[in-house]
Amino acid sequence: MQYTNLNGTDLRVSRIAFGCMSTVGSQTYDGLAEQQAVDTIHTAMDKGVTLFDTARAYAEGESERLLGKAIKGRRDEVVIASKPMGPTLAKGELLEECDQSLKDLGVETIDLYQIHWPRHQVSWEETADAMLEMKRAGKVRHIGVCNFGTGDMAEWVKHAECTTNQIAYNMIFRAAEFELVEQLERHDAGILCYSPLAQGLLAGRFDSADDVPVGRARTRHFSGDRDEARHGEQGCESVTFEALAKVKAIAAENNLPMGGLALAWLLAKPRVTSVLVGASRPDQVERNVAAADIQMTDELVRALDEATDPVKEALGTSLDMWASPPRMR
Repeated sequence: MQYTNLNGTDLRVSRIAFGCMSTVGSQTYDGLAEQQAVDTIHTAMDKGVTLFDTARAYAEGESERLLGKAIKGRRDEVVIASKPMGPTLAKGELLEECDQSLKDLGVETIDLYQIHWPRHQVSWEETADAMLEMKRAGKVRHIGVCNFGTGDMAEWVKHAECTTNQIAYNMIFRAAEFELVEQLERHDAGILCYSPLAQGLLAGRFDSADDVPVGRARTRHFSGDRDEARHGEQGCESVTFEALAKVKAIAAENNLPMGGLALAWLLAKPRVTSVLVGASRPDQVERNVAAADIQMTDELVRALDEATDPVKEALGTSLDMWASPPRMR
């Protein structure tokens, strides 16, 4: 396993992190039985994963409760990242949600507390005041954000720190590379990457767009006419699957698993602190962790960039994988 510090802090984290969204039911995931979730998290801990990312919105706190049960008696082995649901991000709302998260997690402090999505019902000053108050009280160690575009990032850093920005980032969704990576470098903020396997596309699970189930065909890669899609765009299905075929071929040429290569590619990218990967079984955890040992050459990174450049250009600068601008500013 590789380790690094959360940007600007002395908090050491694993570069392959465990994304807890997959432990509970959602549009994308079926969720796990409680013991299966606990066993999977324990395997991740035993394999050297230290960073676990959850959220209040994941089954209304059920994901936090499962993580809390799994780490009981092992709190000093993990770094906990969580997020409030924040329907408005008003101060009172955030303070109340943090207390509930602490209770469900069974801990006294959340190591990294992140605004889940930017809202614009109250001022950033009020939201930041709440986060800073929680930090002063010792309920939160460090502050981060999620899904912030360059505009929201520019406003946020006027009021509070930003240790990390958690965004959708993978080989076929590279919007961050247009402007955001450079901005994060200026503010010494890192990236936590979610959806690193593009919900299975980069693991080679699907041979064509028509093979992808409804819940996973909601992104802007797919036609806006598909069930549950809400972006209204044309999509870029043929371009996406042409790129995936090239990635699969490169993986085969290098005798590497396609999914592991996708994770290792992210670890080689600037400003990436950790890659959040979900798992449903212990053997999946083992495969994910193995990606940290893949040696990426500059030549291999360039080949993968070139293979997926057409998708990058087709999807453009919007950092939202599911909706058209201006949800993320």
